[in-house]
Amino acid sequence: MDQGSQTATAQTDRQPGTLKRRVIPCLDVKAGRVVKGVNFVGLRDMGDPVELASRYEREGADEIVFLDIAASAENRATALDMVRRTAAALSIPFTLGGGLRTLDDVYAFLDAGADKVALNTRAVQEPELVDACAERFGSQCVVVAVDVKPDATLAPLMATPAESDRQRAALPPYRVFTHGGNRATDLDGAAWAAELADRGAGEILLTCIHRDGTGEGFDTAFTGALARSLSCQVIASGGAATPQHFVDAFEAGADAVLAATMFHSGEYEVAATKRYLAERGIPVRLAEPLSGQ
Repeated sequence: MDQGSQTATAQTDRQPGTLKRRVIPCLDVKAGRVVKGVNFVGLRDMGDPVELASRYEREGADEIVFLDIAASAENRATALDMVRRTAAALSIPFTLGGGLRTLDDVYAFLDAGADKVALNTRAVQEPELVDACAERFGSQCVVVAVDVKPDATLAPLMATPAESDRQRAALPPYRVFTHGGNRATDLDGAAWAAELADRGAGEILLTCIHRDGTGEGFDTAFTGALARSLSCQVIASGGAATPQHFVDAFEAGADAVLAATMFHSGEYEVAATKRYLAERGIPVRLAEPLSGQ
């Protein structure tokens, strides 16, 4: 799968309609099981990650994201086994995030079969790791998850195009959080995302924690501010409950949308959601769903 060519195209041409928009189910994994909660808490079991990922591929998902929300050295073997099983089961790209601390960690998961890796807390602790991963493995493999909440008490750290868009829209600054959304930093979301793009991140996975699991829809104002200003792609995450929420995010400028609860619950299928998008003028891939693996 040539993800590199897609990312390169996105960085030079972000005009509406030039790229297919992507629908990405997200599987938050803890101890080898898919879990979901509200605002990153109150977790409940949703099933086996490989079985759910296979179901979503059959429904026509463009990619899958696995986020190991309780990653540690102790469960590294479990995570690697999940990646190997997933690679054997899927033909669409998938991303693995959680607990990646070194270049060797990144290599281990890419070697096990992941198409991309997602950095988050470690990128804040050691920003140079983003540069190193992009240089060694290519920007197309590097996703950086940015978890934010609006916070009017935060002073923006630097002027960026996204920061200018934010100010014009009368939005408050957005504070970056790490450690699964539990630890506040002094980083401004717009400035941090711009730095990550400059360091070689191929995609920003933007999760607005205040919307996560609520069903209130994406934070399209801030997502749009980033998407309009960054050279890399932006994945909207946090708050989706209906296909219309996807339309709203794409119209705001997101390159891809990520959702968990609305798909895990069975209320909406990926294929029907993408048909809804296509009917409203959003360019999406409408391949026939697979009948089985």
